[in-house]
Amino acid sequence: MNEATSKHAVITGGGSGIGRASALKLAEDGWTLSLLGRRREALQEVADGISGAVSVHSVDVGDETAVAAVFAQIVEQWGRIDALVTAAGMNLPDRSWKVLSTEGYRGVMQANLDGVFHCVHAALPTMRANGGGTVVVINSEAGKVGSAKSGVAYVVSKFGLTGLVQSLNAEERGEGIRAVSIFPGDVNTPLLDRRPVPVPPEKRAAMVQPGDVAACVSLAVNLPARAIVEELVIRPSYG
Repeated sequence: MNEATSKHAVITGGGSGIGRASALKLAEDGWTLSLLGRRREALQEVADGISGAVSVHSVDVGDETAVAAVFAQIVEQWGRIDALVTAAGMNLPDRSWKVLSTEGYRGVMQANLDGVFHCVHAALPTMRANGGGTVVVINSEAGKVGSAKSGVAYVVSKFGLTGLVQSLNAEERGEGIRAVSIFPGDVNTPLLDRRPVPVPPEKRAAMVQPGDVAACVSLAVNLPARAIVEELVIRPSYG
């Protein structure tokens, strides 16, 4: 495949965790990639491990102006966006109602919800112009059922993403655009390091792994355009 004809995917949070695993999987599937994240060094390390064509862009997805500029660069370079995978996200150790600050709440919302909106908003015009595309949002089981484990800000942000995806499917089907929410349970990613209580290695090993979620991403974006998986829940088999 070459840059002019390959399907092109933009992946946020591409330097680690589910974003990194999704990049490796889609590259294996033959997609060209643009990887977005805050840490250019981490993005470049992922890119260096991919044999196909890939570009890297350091950006804070919570910054609307910066996101718009990066997407303009991507469209200029690649000419198309066939898939957007939003895997960037964060949480805080101080996450319960008793200890969460308003500043912390706003930071989580900016990264987890506003950041996804900014990226989708920037990608949609190109998808429409090219006749369609797939938006895959890495949500969380916290986007279906609130839990004390996840914390209030994270839960609110993930419930917001559930509505965002439903809204996309309600409004953009006629443009050939489909959107998918993937709801993982516990996943062994660096986000676990932000939990108030450390997760032991043996429990991490039993969790869903980033590559398992990446396989779900691959399914969503590689399905024929006539089909859509609107929601996909993946949990550890231990319950």
